[in-house]
Amino acid sequence: MALRGIRGAITVEENSQKAIWNAAQFLITELLSANQIHPDTVGAVIFSCTKDLTAAFPAGGVRQLPNFQHLPLFDTQEMDVEGSMQKCIRVLVLADIDKSLHELCHVYLGDAKKLRPDLD
Repeated sequence: MALRGIRGAITVEENSQKAIWNAAQFLITELLSANQIHPDTVGAVIFSCTKDLTAAFPAGGVRQLPNFQHLPLFDTQEMDVEGSMQKCIRVLVLADIDKSLHELCHVYLGDAKKLRPDLD
């Protein structure tokens, strides 16, 4: 087992609690599934949002998923870089898994796929 950081991102259509929570839940579910990770092996999850997403914390939605109630989840605001993608939630999951760095599956969904074209 090794501590690994797995990245991902997703875009949302609107700045609403429902849209943010649904997107965060879908992103984390897809990322864990793609890497065969159980929440028990997750050490921490860090979310960032672009400045135009203010209706909810992504962690608030993810905390409602089974086995996430006691995990350390953290939200922060993404740097506001000119010309950067809008309405975007990014995530960094730190987990103990038996995969090498090149075996990790980073998950980029929606328009966020444009952030990492090298992963297609």
